[in-house]
Amino acid sequence: MNNIKDKNIAIVGAGPGGLTLARLLQMNGADVKVYERDINKDARAKGATLDLHEESGLRALQEAGLMEAFMANYRPGADKLRIADKSGNIVFDDEADQRGEAVRPEIDRGPLQQILLDSLLPGTVVWGSHFESLSSQNNTWKLQFKNGDEAYADIVIAADGANSKIRPYITPIKPFYVGVTAVEGAVYNSETASPKMHKLLNGGKIFAMGDSKSLIVSSKGDGSLVFYPGFKKEENWVRECGIDFADKAQVLAWFKAEYAGWDSIWYELFENASSSFVPRPQYCLPLDQTWEAQPNITMLGDAAHLMPPYAGEGVNMAMLDALELSQCLLSDDFIDLHSAIASYEKQMRERASEIAAITLESTEALHSPDAINYMMSVIG
Repeated sequence: MNNIKDKNIAIVGAGPGGLTLARLLQMNGADVKVYERDINKDARAKGATLDLHEESGLRALQEAGLMEAFMANYRPGADKLRIADKSGNIVFDDEADQRGEAVRPEIDRGPLQQILLDSLLPGTVVWGSHFESLSSQNNTWKLQFKNGDEAYADIVIAADGANSKIRPYITPIKPFYVGVTAVEGAVYNSETASPKMHKLLNGGKIFAMGDSKSLIVSSKGDGSLVFYPGFKKEENWVRECGIDFADKAQVLAWFKAEYAGWDSIWYELFENASSSFVPRPQYCLPLDQTWEAQPNITMLGDAAHLMPPYAGEGVNMAMLDALELSQCLLSDDFIDLHSAIASYEKQMRERASEIAAITLESTEALHSPDAINYMMSVIG
């Protein structure tokens, strides 16, 4: 604790990684503020459910004293997985309840965020703080926000995601495009809005694959579902395709053409989508990235090691980063803060590199002609 005693810590980004870190540091008496660009916790729609892994996300929650809250909010049965071909035939049906307690329990992003927010001291998160710039003054960081507010901190931690504005202050290394783009859509009240898909989904997840394309559908606890067609395209496809992703009819027409030969059962998703679609080109940071540690600034989660979502590791890695970073910052084993940050970053990069390699392999395999057999082999 000596290395952060009497120091102000600024975490930029109130995602699971940033909030987990804030909780772990506050439990040990650290002075922490979290600056988040959203005006409140409900400002943005939240994507697919999260499966937390025992060795990472769940371990972080355990250390944060939040497992009881997690158990009260996770969704039993939401880890049920069905694998389908492009015609909608179920080729694998994994009834989670046959396997006893969930190995990788699922929780919606909203409830997870709420658990973490409720665990923090009032006023810890400063909403509406859209980070703009950082400058160093006498070993102190000055944070400038778009609304004109300023803040000062002795230590800054970037937890601001894939398009991190703080990462460039640490390293110029940029992510590369992995060759796959996804399009995110959502259907509210799926039981009445898209009954066929709701029934097929059965409260869990569907991975549909064929023709080197994927379509992943996930149920959510609020009665909605989210879905993600994934396909191989050039990096600039979103800019050049001419599709208005706010226009359901245009996106449906695109899907019918792009996924020609896929059964019409999938159309129900696009016909009943509840809001604009969001195209998401997939990027990954280099597996061999490295940089010189700085004495009072670091990063975690997607800001540090962005990777595609096709192995379900993003949030788990961010929460494990938070745990390991908190342990290094609070430890008296390091002679100074610089050494603590350097130790954290070294182990974080090594771990993330291994996971990113697995993720890239999974991304490629799920968008290959043999995708269904690949999935069956992974499930074993």
